[in-house]
Amino acid sequence: MSEFRAWVIEKTEDGQKAGIQTLEDSALMDGDVTVRVTHSTINYKDGLALTGKAPVVRQFPMVPGIDFAGEVVASGHDGFKPGDKVLLNGWGVGEKHWGGLAELARVSGDWLLPLPAGLSAAEAMAIGTAGYTAMLCLMALEGHGLSPAAGPAVVTGASGGVGSVAVNLLAHAGWEVIASTGRTQEADYLKSLGATEVIDRSELSGDVRPLNKERWAAGVDSVGSSTLANVLSMTRYGGAIAACGLAGGMDLPASVAPFILRGVSLLGVDSVMAPMARRALAWRRLAEELDRKALKDLTNTIGFDEVERYAAAILGGEVRGRIVVEIG
Repeated sequence: MSEFRAWVIEKTEDGQKAGIQTLEDSALMDGDVTVRVTHSTINYKDGLALTGKAPVVRQFPMVPGIDFAGEVVASGHDGFKPGDKVLLNGWGVGEKHWGGLAELARVSGDWLLPLPAGLSAAEAMAIGTAGYTAMLCLMALEGHGLSPAAGPAVVTGASGGVGSVAVNLLAHAGWEVIASTGRTQEADYLKSLGATEVIDRSELSGDVRPLNKERWAAGVDSVGSSTLANVLSMTRYGGAIAACGLAGGMDLPASVAPFILRGVSLLGVDSVMAPMARRALAWRRLAEELDRKALKDLTNTIGFDEVERYAAAILGGEVRGRIVVEIG
């Protein structure tokens, strides 16, 4: 029996509280693979879980963290053995199964992927669910038959985790990228990732008209609500928008006009329950296509004790790019 440190969210009379606790490994939830976690990350959903701003956590107590990377220390799964380097995204981890903001995690081996060749655990978490989701969005646009020849691509929430990686991936694939952000002071940063134009989010957050002037052929949206509705109204004939987030709200105050008059498509992208084959392909492409220098530039590494502070910052729109948590 061994002890490990973990961030733990507990239910209280006033809501919930989060803090670091020292636990015994016997407290871990069921699973056939135990992983010594070396790196995790903070995504928007982790921020919601840690602060209690939305009912992300499904049961208490909960160890948050929807991502982790590390080394297998014990396995009853045919696909993994001690010493294997692995990563995990989604599958309800950090919501209904103890997650990655801990020194140990025990999960189903069916949820794990081998760490892609050429990626370190720290780089995998710099990518994290945000970057993996951005790649799923690019794959959805490609699967719809769109290419850079169709016209520019817009990325909303471009300074955030999903947006930053999406800008770089689209630019690497040859797209002209229009980055929308509420922090126009980050224009140089976004252009360093590959954006050719940076616009203020206010251009997309106002009143929604059924149709606006056509501006782009494709897009990646992590904001939702009126931003997504405006993006759709400005999408060129036959274009498509990959939607993967709701930072601006769950509503969609749009009309059917873009869909029936311009043949625009809205492509829903889910990262939590994506099939394993699609996950593996996304991670393989990330290892091959994502600019490592850009990845380093968009990443901020923090210590285990700083998690709660950065969880609040990511919800306040104060975080640029990605946050990696060193667990050790």
